[in-house]
Formats: sequence, structure tokens, C-alpha cells
Amino acid sequence: MPSPKSRFAARSRADTVSPARIITDAIIKRLEEGTSPWRRPWTTACDITRPMRACGKPYRGINVIWLWCVAEERGFSMPTWMTYRQATELGGQVRKGEKSTIAVFYKSYGKTEQDPATGEEQRSQRRVMKTYNVFNVCQIDGLPDRYATPPVPRAIPDEEHRETIDAFIAASGATIISGGSRACYIPSQDVIHMPHWQDFESYAQYGAVAGHELSHWTGHSSRLDRKISNGFGSEDYAREELLAEISSAYIGAELGLPVTHLDNHASYIASWIKILKDDEKALLSAAAKAEAAAGYLLTRAEQNMNDAAEIEEDFDDALPIAA
Repeated sequence: MPSPKSRFAARSRADTVSPARIITDAIIKRLEEGTSPWRRPWTTACDITRPMRACGKPYRGINVIWLWCVAEERGFSMPTWMTYRQATELGGQVRKGEKSTIAVFYKSYGKTEQDPATGEEQRSQRRVMKTYNVFNVCQIDGLPDRYATPPVPRAIPDEEHRETIDAFIAASGATIISGGSRACYIPSQDVIHMPHWQDFESYAQYGAVAGHELSHWTGHSSRLDRKISNGFGSEDYAREELLAEISSAYIGAELGLPVTHLDNHASYIASWIKILKDDEKALLSAAAKAEAAAGYLLTRAEQNMNDAAEIEEDFDDALPIAA
């Protein structure tokens, strides 16, 4: 039997494992099993959502992928997560034996240093990843009904998808050429090529593929300025594909689109595994950039809808009042 000292040493070593490593290792395990974790929530054409905080705000970045994975692995059907204290304040009680999971956030620290050459003081900022423990509401008894009622899956009619997809694509302002047998973005021309929508199994799938290519489109130097001109097979190419895949998953969560179109080819998965094993922060970086790409597109779509609503309202105000 190990001595108390050796048990403490083992715990100390475990405590030094970074949250980035914990999350990355879990994702690597799934990729090695042949599963892209961000694909799994979309096995049906039903409404989906990002993981939600107790206050109703959605999680962002790596927390989205991580909590999706945890929810699926443990069989949770509810999207909301909260701390033990939040559950208690809401009148709930975490059931005995339930295990929490981590969520992550960044804390910024300022530091003043003196330049040895000039003697001038320079202020620098450092961001450090921190964690806190959360429980899914499926693990908690006694919460208000708004947390206890599971979401009812709703099959989205294709015509409803069509309206949403068309508005989303139009709002981007991207140049899209229809026809051919490939979906791709060409950075040198700043153009997206898409097969005709009739060539897809559904209009929703057409929109999902468009979301993937538009995610690449956001990387142009005139927009979010990423490295997107590297050749097939390069590490930068693999990182960009990983980013676009995660971004299209975020977009799918917002628009109710499937992501079964995403390329699960073994060569992609192998390249992602290598990147993640070499760099524990690669997934967090990809998730953050994917959030920026999805946010760029969704913000444009929302602004476009708001502008259209204002125009319609102005038109209504201009109509003569009937006598």
C-alpha cells in the first residue's frame, strides 16, 4: 500500500496537469477513435444549442466543444450548466455522488518591468487560463421548472431552413459561384465555389457546407487575416481546416444546421491528432479563432436582418393612413 506521502505526491503531479492538456487529451482520444467530437450533437435534424450558463448566456470558445463532449459522454439531455453555489442559490441540490466537470476562463494579469537597455518601465499583460467546476442541471434536484424541463426536439422544415440560410449567406457579402462538383474557397480570388443546392441531400446540408466555406472566407486579409494560403497537407492547412470545421459547428448551433457534411477523412484526423499532441494549446487557439469566424458571420447576418426590419418599419410609417 502506498504511503500517505506517495499518495500526496501522485495528487500533486495530477494537479499540475493543465486544463488545456486535460481537454486536449480528451479530444485526442475521440479523434483516435474516429470521431470528431464537434459532430456528435447533430445526429438528427432537430433544434440544437450551445451549452448555456445558469444566467441563460451561452458558453463560448473551447467550453462549447468540451461541454458538448461531456454531455454526450454522460448522457445529459439539458444544455445548462452551473456551479454548486448557483444551484444552491436557486433552491437546488446536487445529487450525492455526482461528479463535476471543469469549465475554463482567462484571467489577465498586469506586470510592470524595467527595460534593461533604456531604463524605461513597460507594462505587459499576461492571460492565464483558470478553471471552475460546474454541474449539468441533469445532476441537480429541486431547480425551478425553467431548468428542469427538457427541450423538445423539433424537426425544422426545409423551407424554414431555406429562408434562414439564404439570409445568412446573403448577409456575408461573399462572392459565391454556383456549379461544379466541389465546395471550396480560393483565397487568391477571394471567391467561394459551391455545387448547385439541388446537388445536396437537403437545403440544410447546402447551408451547412456554405457555413464551412464562409468560415474559410473570413480569414482573408481584408477580414480576420489568417494564414489561409498554405498548400494541402501543410500544418497551417490542417489548422485552418480544424478551425473551419469548429466554426461551422458553432454556426450550425445558432442556425439549426446539420454538420454531418464535415470531412471526417482519416488524413485530416491524423493531422489534427499530430497538431494537438505537439501543442496542447492548439485546440484552444482553433476554438477561439473559430468563435471569431462564426461571430463575424453571425453578426453580419444579425445586422442585415435588423437593417431590413428598420427599412420595413420606415416603409410602413410612410404609408398613407386610410380615411
